[in-house]
Amino acid sequence: MADTVLYDVTDGLATITLNRPDAMNALNIEAKVLLRDTLQEAAADSAVRAVLLTATGRAFCVGQDLKEHIGLLAEDRATGSGKTMNTVREHYNPIVTALTEMPKPVVAGVNGVAAGAGAGFAMAADYRVVADSASFNTSFAGVALTADSGMSWTLPRLIGQGRAADLLLFPRNVSAQEAYELGIANKVVPAEELAAEAAAVARRLAQGPTAAYAALKESLAYGAGHSLVETLGKEDELQGRAGASEDHRIAVEAFVKKEKPVFLGR
Repeated sequence: MADTVLYDVTDGLATITLNRPDAMNALNIEAKVLLRDTLQEAAADSAVRAVLLTATGRAFCVGQDLKEHIGLLAEDRATGSGKTMNTVREHYNPIVTALTEMPKPVVAGVNGVAAGAGAGFAMAADYRVVADSASFNTSFAGVALTADSGMSWTLPRLIGQGRAADLLLFPRNVSAQEAYELGIANKVVPAEELAAEAAAVARRLAQGPTAAYAALKESLAYGAGHSLVETLGKEDELQGRAGASEDHRIAVEAFVKKEKPVFLGR
């Protein structure tokens, strides 16, 4: 695997690291393909019980690599192909789908600026641990584009429709503290503690009841777009599934014995 995306699986935790620090982890085609394929690999691997998405250097991800992008746009104009924006369908959509639909929790360790699609990927995670020096910027309108990377779905659900419209129409840097106050960041920590804290949160999830986490993810996504009556039906379905899991049996037996459960992830 190329060094633009690093991948490690240890004790049930898959750590996926964007590794183009000199380019502030901007997304060129190679990085997008590798990130998409690595996330899909983690989603399908039964040995993976949680995922940590993070990055090297001073940025989490500044979104599309505009240096590459401008060359591709020039090719489009010369050939009339219009293929450049196919990246949304070929790369961004599968990446966000993998993050949101994999049946295991995803933690984003946001070590620095997260802009455009980089912010979108962080928002598609289930939990965000953010360095106090990091920031978020929707960026799209600033380069005459609309939202992608799922942000028109995730951002309103995190902070509400009105605030989402404000950040999308008038892109600006949102500090880590403001991101916490808005509801984008779940936890803000000193920058020097980010790597350890994000890994600790992800490891805790990797040791937890994976099937229950999968059901929680599905329930939250379903409830966001359905009525209460429909959501109650979905909760009934998912609770039946969770109640039949081995982890539920282990947890109940441990509770009765006044012991700490050791979950198996199934």
